Amino acid sequence: MKQAWVLRFRIVLILSLLLGVLSPASQIAQAQSDAGARARTLLASLTPEEKVGQLFLVTFTGSSLKSDAPILDLISNRHIGGVVLQSSNDNFSGGTDAVTQAAGLISTLQTAEWENAQQSSGANHYVPLLVGMSQEGDSAPNDQLFTGMTALPSQMALGATWNTTLAERTGEVMGKELSALGVNLLLGPSLDVMDEPHTDGREDLGVQVFGGDPYWVGVMGQAYIRGLHTGSNNALAVIGKNFPGRGASDRPAEKEVATVRKAFEQLENVELAPFAAVTGKSISPETTLDGLLVSHIRYQGLQGQVNANTRPVSLDATALDTLMNLGEFTTWRSSGGVLISDNLGSNAVRQLFDPTGSNFDGRQVARSAFLAGNDLLYVDNFVSSGDPDAYTTLERTLDFFVQKYREDAAFAERVDTSVERILTLKFRLYPNFTLQTVLAPQQNLPEVGQSGALTFEVAQKAATLISPDAADLAAVLPRPPATNERIVFLTDVQVSRQCSNCADQSILALDALQSAVLRLYGPQASGQVVSTRTSSHSFAELTRLLDKVDIESTIEADLQQAAWIVVAMRGESSDRAESRALTRLLTERPNLIQDKKIIVFAFGAPYYLDATDLSKISAYYALYSKTTASIDVAARILFQELSPTGASPVSVPGAGYTLSRVLSPDPNQVIPLSLDIPETGTPAANVTPMPTEVPTFKVGDTLPLKTGMILDHNKNTIPDGTIVQFLFTTGGDNAVVQQISSPTTAGVARASFRIQNPGLVEIRVVSEPALTSQILSLDVSGEQAAAVTAIVPTALTSPSATPEPLPSPTIESTPEPTRTLSGNTRFLTWLLTVGFTWLCAVGIFTLGRLRVSLRWGVRWGLLAAIGGLAIYSIVEIFLEDRSSWLAKGPGGGIFLALCGILLGWALGIYWQRRIQNSGKHTG
Repeated sequence: MKQAWVLRFRIVLILSLLLGVLSPASQIAQAQSDAGARARTLLASLTPEEKVGQLFLVTFTGSSLKSDAPILDLISNRHIGGVVLQSSNDNFSGGTDAVTQAAGLISTLQTAEWENAQQSSGANHYVPLLVGMSQEGDSAPNDQLFTGMTALPSQMALGATWNTTLAERTGEVMGKELSALGVNLLLGPSLDVMDEPHTDGREDLGVQVFGGDPYWVGVMGQAYIRGLHTGSNNALAVIGKNFPGRGASDRPAEKEVATVRKAFEQLENVELAPFAAVTGKSISPETTLDGLLVSHIRYQGLQGQVNANTRPVSLDATALDTLMNLGEFTTWRSSGGVLISDNLGSNAVRQLFDPTGSNFDGRQVARSAFLAGNDLLYVDNFVSSGDPDAYTTLERTLDFFVQKYREDAAFAERVDTSVERILTLKFRLYPNFTLQTVLAPQQNLPEVGQSGALTFEVAQKAATLISPDAADLAAVLPRPPATNERIVFLTDVQVSRQCSNCADQSILALDALQSAVLRLYGPQASGQVVSTRTSSHSFAELTRLLDKVDIESTIEADLQQAAWIVVAMRGESSDRAESRALTRLLTERPNLIQDKKIIVFAFGAPYYLDATDLSKISAYYALYSKTTASIDVAARILFQELSPTGASPVSVPGAGYTLSRVLSPDPNQVIPLSLDIPETGTPAANVTPMPTEVPTFKVGDTLPLKTGMILDHNKNTIPDGTIVQFLFTTGGDNAVVQQISSPTTAGVARASFRIQNPGLVEIRVVSEPALTSQILSLDVSGEQAAAVTAIVPTALTSPSATPEPLPSPTIESTPEPTRTLSGNTRFLTWLLTVGFTWLCAVGIFTLGRLRVSLRWGVRWGLLAAIGGLAIYSIVEIFLEDRSSWLAKGPGGGIFLALCGILLGWALGIYWQRRIQNSGKHTG
């Protein structure tokens, strides 16, 4: 009999553990654990050659592969970890079949790895390739494949919407389309912070950033990354760049190693903050980066005094180790976060290691990058001095690494550690390493390139009026162009090719704006524009006019006759003399622009025009992208069909638009202030609600306080960490003011105040420059506890014209702050709760066995365990709003389990007594 009860106890224990395993927290942790376990198992069976090959991400040329192609040899015989596809290497073809060709190329690469493993009779192991590319939106040159794909907006256009939902939806489209091709590694998005835009002609990242505020770059990055993971069904590894941040760089990474002279504290608070938000401080696995692309850049605050010989962070083991030892990155790294070096074949690296251009040793460069802490080594145009091609250099580098692996135990250990991370990442993408699992289904290809409606929605909500102020616009532009007025369009034309042998494609065509205007408002539409009264000229033509080298062009005559000059600009660059054509026109030929309406649309970054330039322009708008949708929106704005509702996510010095001021609390708001008391749930429809009990307080009690949502000048929530002062005035005539400072989270600040003395207490909050809030008043003069009274003052308003509507805050993306647990924390909560439950069950079993009998001890213990695990699991799995308990971490889970344990034990006691009483009556 005793053995039977023990068997039953074990069965119930197994069932209870299975119930716990079904919880979402344990599922997430289990998936991560399974990937790591499989990686370790596979790692143990790999040869040194297979391990070393996994460390390299390589490039190759061509969009079709012959059987003797070097890349196929590197895949089959050298076991490289992955490839990166680039338009500059002609990996994509132009034409209508570009998407199909790209998918076929990727399938060929993956199949080559599979077939080699099958033909080796077990000598080689099949490990899927990482197939990566950079695809940042805004077409060429930011997108590697722009033919046949949806023309998605730039990151800055998304930032200008201040809408995380749009960022997530854009990421979802990107993830879905890349995954349909078979791409499983995205080198992006950029998480750089452009806090100080370069307006002096130096190179910067342009529209390849979400903005200039660390908090908002992190928030938009989280949403975009979530979309990438969701759209790809978690089959896309997302690699954030350019770690630790290139926003303050003054030159492209591929040309020269830049130096940034910022203190380490600035680096932490600005550059590193967005990366932290999507690694160790990420709110969920979906918003967490899979890896970081480590940039070739020097930071004085991190590396001390720098000079021409100082290695960039990507090649500096001490600097990179310092960054990875910061708390937010340590946890992410220990969870499998992968580091990828930026291109080791770039001109910047070549100049660093070989200033004379005659002695570049790829083997030593790769070794330095690996020993610095990078797991994957990205190599493009990687050719050592004296080698005929990149294939030869890569073969020699692989041989060098294999030799080091066999001879150097410390080096071998580092290789094993990195390869384990790489394999874990691949197992997260593909739980099973089979060709059927790895190859993208062909039926998904027709959906690629079909999401243009989203691009138009983003373009509408991103469009920004930079100058003049919205209040002055009606006076400057009371009406759109009239039918009898001539319009001249000046365009900074951009043409690109998908491959070197492909036909030119217009990214920003000469007549792009003119065509959009005629299509929407020409004779075949509303008839507001006559085609013969419109003309288009390029910035190149304008430059020749200003240089007085082109006497045949009609541009001068057209400008003289025009009533409206509409400009489509991209941005200034030292590499393109024609990019400065507009500023030269404003300065050198004022006679051509006198008494004309000059409308400028920036399809790139908005900060290239200075205050003097803007004073000569009627209206200046920013669209941030060169997509067809952005051009259509510009045409609609020109004819006043649309009003811009976006706001620049970066400072625009020429317009006096400073981001730090714009993101500070709006002074024309009344900050809500209330007691921080949990809200009661909504009663059922058939239940009469109980009257709400008014909280009261007396001397010695603590007042829990919170603000409502505090908004910035754009009517969005203020960035996290904004300081709010809670001011407490006590003492009546002899007033004493106490102050508590509290940072905001999701736009809300919290504080607690202990009532120490009797009398009147008044509470208000300020967050400069917002100085008006609700006032809470409490009179604790008597012995009775008193209730809090709320006073709402009148909002401050300034006498001005009614402004254009500002973008509404995206409430869904900034809810009341709640504590969201990571997968590891939820797994820890589950583990501790189960352990606590069974510990209590054993105690109750022991008590029952000693006080009653073995049988009732077993029954009591089992009922207690079932009750504890059942209550916890019900809350974890089925209740939608579980944050109030489980968000408290292990303590919340243990409390729920304790309630269930006591309930189960009580049922056991009731059962035992009922049987005893039944036996007595029977007797």
